[in-house]
Amino acid sequence: VQLQASGGGLVQPGGSLRLSCAASGFTFSSSVMGWYRQAPGKQRELVARIGNDGDRNYADFVKGRFTISRDNAKNMVYLQMNNLKPEDSALYYCARILPLSGNWWGHGTLVTVSS
Repeated sequence: VQLQASGGGLVQPGGSLRLSCAASGFTFSSSVMGWYRQAPGKQRELVARIGNDGDRNYADFVKGRFTISRDNAKNMVYLQMNNLKPEDSALYYCARILPLSGNWWGHGTLVTVSS
């Protein structure tokens, strides 16, 4: 099982980044996928999730700025992040969401929003 996140980097406030996550080793198309983030000294928190039917949910702090999407043909999940703020700086993790048995996690990709 692999969840490989990429696309992080340094961006100025108001800028945009697109995170990508390549998944393998499980049935991606039937899986609920999500993006989480963890800032230094804080708990990991859910940013956005997308169901196998394409249904999307967002944390209040990213609504209207971030968009989660998936491509089942490519086993990819994306997070388009617009109007980034310094408080969005964190390690961003891709996850297969499994409420009963515990999420599967990939390695994080670092997002730094700073002027």
